[in-house]
Amino acid sequence: MEEDLWLRRTWAEIDLDAIAHNYEQARKQIGPKVKYLGVVKADAYGHGAVEVGRELERLGADYLAVSSIDEARQLRRHGIKMPILILGHTPGEMVPDLIRYGIDQAVSSLSKAEAYSAAAMSCGKSLRIHIKVDTGMSRLGFLARGEHFQSAVEGIAHACSLPGLKAEGIFTHFAVSDADDGDSEAYTKEQFSLFCRVIDALAQRGCTFPLRHCTNSGALARYPETYMNMVRPGIALYGAGEDAQRLDLWPAMSLKTTISTIKIQEAGTDISYGRTFRTARRSRIGVLPVGYADGLMRSLSNRMSVWTGYGMAPLRGRICMDMTMVDLTDLPELTVGDIVEIFGQHQSVNTLAELGGTIPYELMCAVSKRVPRIYLKEGKEVGRILNLN
Repeated sequence: MEEDLWLRRTWAEIDLDAIAHNYEQARKQIGPKVKYLGVVKADAYGHGAVEVGRELERLGADYLAVSSIDEARQLRRHGIKMPILILGHTPGEMVPDLIRYGIDQAVSSLSKAEAYSAAAMSCGKSLRIHIKVDTGMSRLGFLARGEHFQSAVEGIAHACSLPGLKAEGIFTHFAVSDADDGDSEAYTKEQFSLFCRVIDALAQRGCTFPLRHCTNSGALARYPETYMNMVRPGIALYGAGEDAQRLDLWPAMSLKTTISTIKIQEAGTDISYGRTFRTARRSRIGVLPVGYADGLMRSLSNRMSVWTGYGMAPLRGRICMDMTMVDLTDLPELTVGDIVEIFGQHQSVNTLAELGGTIPYELMCAVSKRVPRIYLKEGKEVGRILNLN
């Protein structure tokens, strides 16, 4: 009973039926012959990598992608057996762990490939790798644009020939595939064309890859020609982002809290730090036990409202570390203990992101570890996680 009451402070509900729906929507889009890699890095964008990974494994997804070996090991230690790809850097000395856990590693340069090869050979075993090609993201990968094309092809071919490495895949990442302007469309098509040219040039050298992937969420909605034989959705899996409506996706996370206190404040009362809001009338002010330490970004102060069962309640004053004030004057039905929604089914995280001058990824990833995740199926709780360690 004590735990149940405590959990009603602030919590995130994760709808596993929404995860399943979003997965199936992508499956309809890509067809049965294209593999599906679900991106579960950053704790599945705040949704819980283990729980989302288990759901994707149950649904029949083909791969998972994470950012680091720590994230990959977490999945393996919780019994997830499907292939996992690390998109970020792993030091060469950790190759034995990659091999031990059966984890694929992205390779973004020849020097990394050589380090991985040497480490794998010292183990007497083979490491599965995916070659990363930089076609215009200007981040990680073998640089292939312009005068670098030939050296990229040569470097990749050399990397794939190194002992102890098994080239399982090749991939790139689009920079603006989620934008609808003409310049972004041209840039995305140029990136894809370059990626295909790299693959063709490598094939001429006898270097081929079982898996070829470049389709992120933006490309999933706009560029079916990029699907190749595996797609790599991130934000689309969680039902957020610019294309959620276009793809008929459902939001998977709802961030909720309760009204902990209600006070009547007279006209002319300053609310919260910095005195950025002053009541213009006698006001009924509610205190919510949620703040920027929970992931409610301070930049949303005096800008957003929360959803209640009786209407929207505007935030008043600055968001504090652990508390936020809302105006309940026009919602007399609300009382202490009533639940309000920060974002979710009734108020899109996309809306808050626009108000805060950011992207929905940041708001979902910002939901902190001290916020319990409650997992739902068919509207019923099937699990709850609080990971403060």
